[in-house]
Amino acid sequence: MTQDPLLPEMRMLEMARRVHHLNCTTLRPPCARFMNGTGGIFSRGRLVCHCLLIEIEDGLILVDTGLGLSYIADPIKQLGRGTVFILSTPLDPAETAVRQVSQLGFTPGDVRHIVMTHLDLDHAGGLPDFPNAQVHVLASEYEAALHPPTSQERGRYIPAHWAHGPKWVVHPLKGEKWLGFDHVQEILPDVFLVPMIGHTRGHCGVAVKIKEGWLLHCGDTYTDRGQIEIGARRVPLGAKMHRRTTTVDPEANERWPAQLGGLVRDKEKGVFLCCSHDPVEFSRFQSKH
Repeated sequence: MTQDPLLPEMRMLEMARRVHHLNCTTLRPPCARFMNGTGGIFSRGRLVCHCLLIEIEDGLILVDTGLGLSYIADPIKQLGRGTVFILSTPLDPAETAVRQVSQLGFTPGDVRHIVMTHLDLDHAGGLPDFPNAQVHVLASEYEAALHPPTSQERGRYIPAHWAHGPKWVVHPLKGEKWLGFDHVQEILPDVFLVPMIGHTRGHCGVAVKIKEGWLLHCGDTYTDRGQIEIGARRVPLGAKMHRRTTTVDPEANERWPAQLGGLVRDKEKGVFLCCSHDPVEFSRFQSKH
């Protein structure tokens, strides 16, 4: 087997700062060939919910949560039969963020901060499992999730995910220019909120400073690595359609793949990218453990 050329660089990244890469929900949408570009037409695809767990001096920072224990307990009640059928997630408590935190030797209370790329149901479902954490989110995302203005947005946000009353830390759209991004702000030491509006009204990337540069979690700004690794592979039709059908601002959302692709090609900037759902990209990072 040929070694992935990115792995040595990623191992150096891990040595510089303790960042754990967690799949906090496996998604099994219909038609593997459509979603992943390989596999059968009638077999289920495989996507992940790639979350980050960052060790800091006084605890942990979690970037996104995936789905949580309340979903495992009663998926239909939380999301409805149609969504449950489409996602077809294994109902395995071991995949939840809270169980993986415990498996690593921590307690749920050690998670002091949760930084959200956005509040879609597959990203925020684990919030109730960490009731004492501060939850960081861009103001426009907070408003859209708690007061969704359209029917599409009412379907993507689940009020049960914040019915426990999270300790919200709502960040206005402000900050400095960074690597071509506007309004970038440091919300925690060496952790930056990077607005990438389009997929939702307040969608953000989350940048973590590490010794070799930056680890930038791009959320749902792209769905498949082929959308930013220009010429690397043919992007599956399902990944293309996901970007088109789940965005609230298509024009704004279309600018990000090219900009992120520039970061991939410019090695001198030292930016390592990941998104939420690409399983192969996730395995590149996870394989260093």
